Amino acid sequence: MAYLCVMASLDDPTSELALQLQKELPRKRVLIVDRHPAARDSLRMMLSALGIVSVTGAGTSVEVLRQVKASEFDIILSDYVLDDGRDGQQLLEELRQQHLIPLGTVFMVITGERSYHNVVSVAELAPDDYLIKPFTADQLQARLLKAVFKKNFFAPVYRKLDEGAYIGALNACDRLLANTSPFELDVLRLKGEILNALGRNAEAETIYRDVLARKSVPWARMGLAIALRGNKVLDEAESLAQKVVEDFPEYLSAYDFLAGVREEMGQLEAAQKVLQEAAAISPNNATRQRIVGDVAMRNGDLDSAEKAYGKVLERHRSSSLKQVDDYANLSRVMLDKGHPAGARQIIQELKRDWRGSKQGEYAAAVMDSLCLHAEGEPEKAKRAAEQALRLHEALAEEAEPDKPMSHKIAVDLAHACLATGDTESAQAIMRKVAAENNENPHVIARIQGVFARTGNEDAGQTLLDQVGREIVEINNRGVMAARSGNLEESVRLLTEAAERVPSLQFLANATKAICALMEQKGWREELAERVRSYLQQAQARGPRDPRVLSGREAYQRVAEKFGIKN
Repeated sequence: MAYLCVMASLDDPTSELALQLQKELPRKRVLIVDRHPAARDSLRMMLSALGIVSVTGAGTSVEVLRQVKASEFDIILSDYVLDDGRDGQQLLEELRQQHLIPLGTVFMVITGERSYHNVVSVAELAPDDYLIKPFTADQLQARLLKAVFKKNFFAPVYRKLDEGAYIGALNACDRLLANTSPFELDVLRLKGEILNALGRNAEAETIYRDVLARKSVPWARMGLAIALRGNKVLDEAESLAQKVVEDFPEYLSAYDFLAGVREEMGQLEAAQKVLQEAAAISPNNATRQRIVGDVAMRNGDLDSAEKAYGKVLERHRSSSLKQVDDYANLSRVMLDKGHPAGARQIIQELKRDWRGSKQGEYAAAVMDSLCLHAEGEPEKAKRAAEQALRLHEALAEEAEPDKPMSHKIAVDLAHACLATGDTESAQAIMRKVAAENNENPHVIARIQGVFARTGNEDAGQTLLDQVGREIVEINNRGVMAARSGNLEESVRLLTEAAERVPSLQFLANATKAICALMEQKGWREELAERVRSYLQQAQARGPRDPRVLSGREAYQRVAEKFGIKN
């Protein structure tokens, strides 16, 4: 009933709530995203008629990224069809995933009626609204008022989430649900997402099953699938995601999830197939194409890997989103296919596009060595590997803690060293990569593959087994010290481990140990600074890992206890 009253009052332009929100609108900062300058100008005039004068335009996705990094916007109005073949929904997902806009920002997608019917099934993926062309200033104002009202309603939750205070966000959800909520299902959806993010999957499962008992909405089915996967109920998770894909074929994130579950179940070919289906629907999504390439490589499907990696390079070559890994990925496939000439062409493009970049020079030297080895030039390959080693060491010294070097190119460097007879350097690199990625089966499998291809399979397995034992021993000593109540010793051991091997596991454990120590014995700024550094590094390695979120939550709790503002 409260929801109906609120909506009625918003629909009535003379109501107190509508007048209050109308006064709020002119203070909003708006970003218009459209390929066509005339369309941006037309919408700017419409906003001006509503009293909104702080309006910025962007014609490309790259320009959007630049604008949101430079300024904060209250409202983003994006055309559905963007400049590079992507759509407004994908832009929103990118902005959210990279935390480039706060959750309180209103994001609306503007689309033609035909396009709207094509995308309505993904409306559950969280744009605040869809505006169908053509529309009037009054219609735009009505939609904005409702969106702003909803953002204001959820503001207590959004503020906590933007701060990384997930427990606080859960408490805010419960406070909203304790009263007659105008957006009950939306609050439950948000609460379920937070619980899944924290790894509290059983609680999330209860929420989603309760929602589905009332209404079969796609987001609840996907939320339940995520919870089931977290609880290792993979068969039911896979079945649910498959049904969402069948019923809502434009719900692309369901394909990604389904592929992940199938790969976890050991069904690599089925995982690749569903990713390729999603890539066919949205061929210009470079992030997904990169994943298709990775899975195809693990499947030994070099043709599909070449096609996918080539698409990534094509989309990103001239943009700020390009990565040296994209060039290395494609040249690696060419070498595996026995086409060193094709690899040589990609390496030349890498040298040209990354001229003046030490990172580009390093990647080019690594791939150069492998290419020269394939071309039957052992002395030149050895010199290139030696150059790559020097650059690797220099970059390692300069690297920012929250921006780890590419583990793929590091493994390629170890491969080049093995191929040119430098076993000692190769093993040192592989040891470090294996230790820092000990929980990533794909990295470990790739290391094993390189050792096997160079005739060092037994030595490689011995190295990996040794690294695994060391990781377990170091971790267990710190954890056991914490359980015995010796927090000082636990912090010493776990920080020593995190400094020596900055893996996600060690960084998260050290963070929690330090927070427990400070909670018991008081705030120490030097320890707090170390926690902040560890959280940054862990975030770079696993932004969605529940251990990162719980570590941040532990830090927030201690900071609040001692009145420290962050």
